Amino acid sequence: MTTARARRIPPLYAGLVDDAALFPPAGEPLAAAVPAHFAHRGDWYADLVGPFLCPDALLPELATALEDQPRDDPLALGLVVAGGAGAIEPALVWAGRVERIRLVGLEIALRDEPQLGRNLERVARALDSARLPDDVLVTVEVPRVPGWETALDAAAETGFRAKLRTGGEVTEAFPAEQEVARFILACLDRELSFKCTAGLHHAVRTTDRPADRPTDRPEEVPVLERHGFLNVALATRAGLDGADEDALIEILADRDTDAISAAVRALDDRAAASTRRWFTSFGSCSVSDPLEDLLRLEILQD
Repeated sequence: MTTARARRIPPLYAGLVDDAALFPPAGEPLAAAVPAHFAHRGDWYADLVGPFLCPDALLPELATALEDQPRDDPLALGLVVAGGAGAIEPALVWAGRVERIRLVGLEIALRDEPQLGRNLERVARALDSARLPDDVLVTVEVPRVPGWETALDAAAETGFRAKLRTGGEVTEAFPAEQEVARFILACLDRELSFKCTAGLHHAVRTTDRPADRPTDRPEEVPVLERHGFLNVALATRAGLDGADEDALIEILADRDTDAISAAVRALDDRAAASTRRWFTSFGSCSVSDPLEDLLRLEILQD
């Protein structure tokens, strides 16, 4: 039976936003981020929100932060492991000590080194050694360096999901449209699902100058060319339909909110589900920002 809440969140947006409130630029403390996540899960837009992302270093504090939360509602946790393959087993040991969590994902960034494929193989061996349950989704962040395609080759062989960092706090952290288009097509060519992280605060491509930076020297405030998560979804759909790199670049660069809104509304449930099979989610330090954009565009309704 379809609930009223489920009907409010169409298939293209269900579980789209992973809650990365602990990460920059928000960097919320656990004591605030955990209850805020449970509040999101209790609101009408709950089905928009994916797992709570937590770095392994904060697992001891996470146990304390969960003490005041509902005991009959386990926290769906995406564990973000720092420190490379060698840190995986200790992180999973700590996660096993935290009651009232349900581990649904593990994310790890590949080291920026010449042999990315071998780096991923070490991650795979460490996961096998730690006996990670089969139902935990593994995601490897691919660094934006020459040879990144070899990491995708290895990820496709292991069944991992790929992750692209689409932003940060400086201009250089934001990949150009061509780079994102190539990543999407490379994943689709390998039948490799992917997520994005950082920078996708807005539904449609936009230019942003951080308001919290000094304004007496505006030339020093970075210009952030933020990708839109709807642009990424539509580019993924186009790639599935056989579009080439130039077509994806055009979609990713489109700033016309009316055109983008009309295009996503034109997707039927089957096309939306197929798109989300490959573009699975994006991590955002703010759940409110993408939600507000979807409301403003009248794609979602409260």
